[in-house]
Amino acid sequence: MPEPDQATPFRVQPITTRRGPDPKQDRAARTRMLVLTAAAELFTAHGFRHTSVKDVAERVEMTKGAVYFHFPTKEALAVAVVEQHYARWPVLLAAVTAEGHGPLETAVRLLEGAATAFRDDIVVQAGARLQIERPQIDAELPTPYVDWTRLLATLLVRAEAAGELRKGVCPQAAARSLVAAFFGTQHISDVLHERADIVERWSETAELLFLAIRAAPTP
Repeated sequence: MPEPDQATPFRVQPITTRRGPDPKQDRAARTRMLVLTAAAELFTAHGFRHTSVKDVAERVEMTKGAVYFHFPTKEALAVAVVEQHYARWPVLLAAVTAEGHGPLETAVRLLEGAATAFRDDIVVQAGARLQIERPQIDAELPTPYVDWTRLLATLLVRAEAAGELRKGVCPQAAARSLVAAFFGTQHISDVLHERADIVERWSETAELLFLAIRAAPTP
């Protein structure tokens, strides 16, 4: 069973951009999160280019100046959303790890949890769109997919050592295939159904992929 601090590669360094002050009071922290959530909703629906700080301010019924106090630029809003997107994954990993599964089942449960997050969590949805639109954003965003590939490869190497992988399966190649399949599935689900069916579509895909890499049960 992987330990979170060992297995998780989701350690995004603070992205360089202008930032507002760190909130010192609960009320300020709640306001900041309210603004960030509104921005995530608008980025998901309209993208970075077609979302303005004015749009965000109107969404939360605040002045532009009040929004700028927390996020001095639109890039700062986008960066905050992306950072919150990446912050979801260590929490998911810790929760799945605490369930006590073996390495292969941990990989299964992680991807199931990610599918649910892409369906239900507006920050995850917005972060994914902002990563696609990264050339439009004047900030150095993390490279997508790399951390997921490393994490799954780590788990599959452990699964191989535990006899959970089918003989001849390369853990690294299997990890790359899982990541390509998962993010392809979530993108298609987004385009066709706004991710309403992502959990079901990923379940179909995962059943095939894990059948191909899982060791046959012993008689």
